Amino acid sequence: MSIKQKECKHCGGCFVPARPMQNVCSAICAARLVRSAKKEEAERTKSRKEKLKRIPDLIKEAQYEFNAYVRARDSSLPCICCGQPLTKEAVGGGFDCGHYRSTGSASHLRFNEDNAHGQRKVCNRYGAGRAVDYRIGLIARIGLERVEALESDSKVHKWTSDELRLIKATYRQKLKDLLKGIE
Repeated sequence: MSIKQKECKHCGGCFVPARPMQNVCSAICAARLVRSAKKEEAERTKSRKEKLKRIPDLIKEAQYEFNAYVRARDSSLPCICCGQPLTKEAVGGGFDCGHYRSTGSASHLRFNEDNAHGQRKVCNRYGAGRAVDYRIGLIARIGLERVEALESDSKVHKWTSDELRLIKATYRQKLKDLLKGIE
C-alpha cells in the first residue's frame, strides 16, 4: 500500500496525513488556517454591513468625522460667538462644532467648512447658537462676502451614499493630517 502525500491547505507544504480528512500538516497550520478563515469571515461581514447602511446612517458617520476635524482645526482659536477660549474638558470636550446655519434648516451646508466653527457648549447648546454673535465672529474670521454667500445659499442637495462615504474618508484623513502637523 502506497502512502499518499497531500498538500497543506495553509502553508502549501507536502505531508502524509495521519487521519482521514486531514487537510493541514500540523496543529500550528490548523490554528493559522482557522484564524485566517475567521478574519476573512469578519471582513465579509463588515463589507455586507457597510452595503446595508442607509443615507441617515452615512450622514451621521460623515458628520462625526467632519465635526471632529472642525473641533481639532479650531482648538487653538477662541469661541466663534463669545471670544472666550475653547477648553478641553474631560468628558465630551468643552466645545462643539457649531454651525452658523443649522443642519436642520440648511442641511446642504452641513459639511461646509465656512459654516462650521469651534463653539463653546454653553453658546451652542444652551445659548441656542447665539446667531447674532456667531455672525459677528464669522465676519471677523472669514469676511462679510463669504458670510453673505452662506446666507444666500438656499439650494437643495440630496446626499448620495458614495458622496457621504467620500466626505467621511476625506475628513478622517484631514484630521489625521492636522494632528500630525500639531504633534
